[in-house]
Amino acid sequence: MAVTLADVAARAGVSSATVSRVLNGNYPVAGSTRERVQRAVEELDYVVNGQARALAAATSDLVGVLVNDVADPFFGVIASALQGEIGAGGAGPGSGKLAVVCNTGGSPESELTYLTLLERQRAAGVVLTGGAVEDEAHTAAVTARLARLAASGTTVVLCGRPALDFPDGSPGATTVAFDNRGGARRLTEHLLSLGHRRIGCVTGPVERSTTRHRLEGHRAALAAHGLGPAPGDGPDAPGLTVHGGYDRASGYDAALELLRRTPDLTAIVAANDTVALGVCAALRDRGLSIPGDVSVAGFDDLPFSVDASPALTTVRIPLQEAGARAGRLVMGRQAPPPGGVSTIATELMVRASTAPPSSRS
Repeated sequence: MAVTLADVAARAGVSSATVSRVLNGNYPVAGSTRERVQRAVEELDYVVNGQARALAAATSDLVGVLVNDVADPFFGVIASALQGEIGAGGAGPGSGKLAVVCNTGGSPESELTYLTLLERQRAAGVVLTGGAVEDEAHTAAVTARLARLAASGTTVVLCGRPALDFPDGSPGATTVAFDNRGGARRLTEHLLSLGHRRIGCVTGPVERSTTRHRLEGHRAALAAHGLGPAPGDGPDAPGLTVHGGYDRASGYDAALELLRRTPDLTAIVAANDTVALGVCAALRDRGLSIPGDVSVAGFDDLPFSVDASPALTTVRIPLQEAGARAGRLVMGRQAPPPGGVSTIATELMVRASTAPPSSRS
């Protein structure tokens, strides 16, 4: 049974009018009273109905698309494809919906806030894109919000992040997953096949699922050649792995750190193509050529990677296809896959930034 305004008022020990004033923020309320009301709202998981107060069972024409960074080409390509499918509809004039792109900035708190706001607006659909934060409490909070959204009629799609198990055992969300492990493994195997053995890895934030999956693929390839990390060299340990952000500056700084630790390394795999650009800049500033002295590889095959100098060897994720598929799923124009998970294959793109190692030592 849905929690009502009266329930919140009873829990907080105030009138329903006072609760309404606190939630609307349009009337002065004592600080202690406001805190009691807000605490009651959180404890009861009360959700304001927003524009659909009179139509509790209805959904709006709004579809929320959550991205970590709208300025990142990775998310820009996915969001553009999603918006094209959501706005187009496909069942005649006026059948499309309004895609609202929510930029979380990579903040777990912002992610939860946007989900709550979309629930208040009775969003017809929600698409979460990009890697998930691997924190037990945060995962539980996201799962709870998505379960409530699904139960109220909202279509939930995960694009590029791991599937979630809802508490009631229902499928709940459809997942469009990326083969990050397989792609990373093939990329490192390519470098190994060229003869590289001292391979540095500039990877993403420790807490992100994409980081873990790509690092696992990279290390699986090394282990298959007897080149696994040293004992105790876990995700945070020093060695040939440096964690950073998914931006160019992180790639630059991490490449310098790798060269400090291992001056004779011959190749570097980067968390993504943007990070790879920073790696290349750092190598050039140190007077090293690419791939003559150090080979560099990226991930994602973003639009600029083929135009980089030299063109980047990378792993291609068909982001346009992934976004379009997620859009069709959230609009109900494509049937969910068996088991609720559809995996997007990756492809190794060999270009000029990788070559056999030189005699540099």
